[in-house]
Amino acid sequence: MRALGEPTPTLAVAVAQPLTVLSDLDANVHEHVAAIEDAGARLVVFPEMSLMGYDMAAPIVHPEDPRLAPLVAACDRTDAVALVGAPVGTPAADFIGVLVVWRGGVAEVYRKMYLGSAESVRFTAGQKPAVVEVDGWRIGLAVCKDTGVPAHAAATAESGMDVYAAGVLEHADDAHVQPERARRVTREHGVWAAIASFAGSTGGGFTEACGGSAIFDPEGAAVATAGVSPGETIRHLLTKP
Repeated sequence: MRALGEPTPTLAVAVAQPLTVLSDLDANVHEHVAAIEDAGARLVVFPEMSLMGYDMAAPIVHPEDPRLAPLVAACDRTDAVALVGAPVGTPAADFIGVLVVWRGGVAEVYRKMYLGSAESVRFTAGQKPAVVEVDGWRIGLAVCKDTGVPAHAAATAESGMDVYAAGVLEHADDAHVQPERARRVTREHGVWAAIASFAGSTGGGFTEACGGSAIFDPEGAAVATAGVSPGETIRHLLTKP
């Protein structure tokens, strides 16, 4: 568990669905910076593979890549913590990962555990859940298909979590999927859910992603929901019981 900040009774959370240019890290970093600055939130969650788009051939993104410096600077200016998606890797294997960005830099914090069939051709499944602590709030991490596996949320909850934060990607025809999954997780585990969903075209056959990024309260109600267009960011102030 990585801890950032001093404990607070509330947490301002935003979910973003930035415009994405396939495999163009510089352009996508620019869009992420704009979303972070627009969010006005302490925690900003981005979709699956957000820094590269859903490109199964995209190069991995290293936390020390100097092209990520504008992201770090944006988090410094706004006092934000961003959870961004990217292909990550070691000399032995590639993973679909989550990077945490804050004023202290960039670090890999999670590897997607449940892969789709096309993803498994290149990527290796992560082996364990992960939680990041922000201002005393325990943020459980998930990527897309993870959210559809009840055992994933259960294992993450065993580590203690207040928020289930997921970066996802669904076709427009499957817009119902993520709200259904989010409601199940929130109700079963009594946590908030922050779902950042791609909008627009992302590559990998997703010519029309569903958007609809949303934040759900522990009773399963959507308290903030974005539309279907790329470039939207929504925010909600979470409170502990």
